[in-house]
Amino acid sequence: MKSGTVAILGRPNVGKSTLVNTLVNQKIAIVSNTPQTTRSRILGVAHCPQGQLALLDTPGLHKPWTRLNKRMVRAALGAVDDADILAVMVDSSRRPDASDRFVVEQIFSTPRRRDGLPVFLLVNKIDVVNKVKMLPGLEAYQALAPWTEIVPLSAQTGLNVDRVTALMFDRLEERDAAFDDDFVTDQPWRQLAAEIIREKIIDATTAELPYAVAVQVDAFQEEGRLVRIAASIFVERHGQKTIVIGKAGSRLREIGTAARLELSQALARKVFLHLHVKVKSAWCEDDRLLAELGY
Repeated sequence: MKSGTVAILGRPNVGKSTLVNTLVNQKIAIVSNTPQTTRSRILGVAHCPQGQLALLDTPGLHKPWTRLNKRMVRAALGAVDDADILAVMVDSSRRPDASDRFVVEQIFSTPRRRDGLPVFLLVNKIDVVNKVKMLPGLEAYQALAPWTEIVPLSAQTGLNVDRVTALMFDRLEERDAAFDDDFVTDQPWRQLAAEIIREKIIDATTAELPYAVAVQVDAFQEEGRLVRIAASIFVERHGQKTIVIGKAGSRLREIGTAARLELSQALARKVFLHLHVKVKSAWCEDDRLLAELGY
């Protein structure tokens, strides 16, 4: 069989996590329309007829401005060293700009790429773009770098995803599987629970709290068919705490209900979820807390 590691890179909000979830056929990474939703590197293993793909979902590449952002960029570029193939994802609905060129320059300047590591260009979201209007943007992306392969696809619908995996396996060598057949992700349940809670907060407060929220699971206790989870929600200011809690606690209950239902389904057990909102000024600059949060 064939197996190998693919690092999926790109600017924020281009669909990297959606592609990983589609390939793994299970939700292991949270998804939203808010940029920089993914904050740490996530491993997902796709078990395919041809073999195994170890997929590294990475934070969006961008110019960092806080310690959190610097950690995110390091996590993304660090995935290059562990990969057999690099897959750079872009959004077909827009033409490349300075941010895209910045991302491509970062990736193609890495030592491993200079040593000949294959780099695929994955042009995502073709299901929502007129094909004629997409062509100029596709040509512009094509001209940015010497890509190994260029594949238009839809991570959301799965269109052309089989072609992507086939081309990747063509580039991989025969080797033993690195993971057991039932292994899907290296994310512990505590971390996945924190991410699911954060996803529900983003869904409920997208316009008001795009980057200011972090979640830490303080307790994860399994009691037969019941799982008790206690989590702290960190925000930077008291006004943000008010937004998360909502009038008479309504928004926090909404967030808790949505998170509890998804966690119950994922764990196949009843979940008791307790959420507590805390103000932690400049938490994104606190190295100790960032490490505790898994960033």
